Amino acid sequence: MFKRVVLPVVVLLALLAAYFWAALSWNYSSGERAGWVQKLSKKGWVCKTWEGELSLVSMPGAAPEKFLFTIFDDAVAQRVTQAMGKRVALHYEEKVGLPGSCFGETRHYVTGVVVSDEIPLAPGVMVPNPQPPAASAVPR
Repeated sequence: MFKRVVLPVVVLLALLAAYFWAALSWNYSSGERAGWVQKLSKKGWVCKTWEGELSLVSMPGAAPEKFLFTIFDDAVAQRVTQAMGKRVALHYEEKVGLPGSCFGETRHYVTGVVVSDEIPLAPGVMVPNPQPPAASAVPR
């Protein structure tokens, strides 16, 4: 009885665990996308993930393309939230084969963010990103 019922269930669970381990640790691709984060929210009924939208603009006046992404790590989500309104580069990993919405709504998982100090307008033409004045430097 043990060999007919329990052993196949244990083998099936082990194969399922191996599949999820491989899908989570292997990346189909990785890279960076630059633009402005438009939206970031924590979503999900049971499994909460951070879902966001990055606006990619290739040239001023061009229609923006949207890059949808997911964040697992709350620390990365905090850094992305602090960088909203600034031009950023998001490092992401694309994972395929993860079923269901518990792993997020997208295949692109952001693992890091870098705030850009300059805004490129054309090759070789950069506009510095203005920094707001310090609170103590504001005249009263």
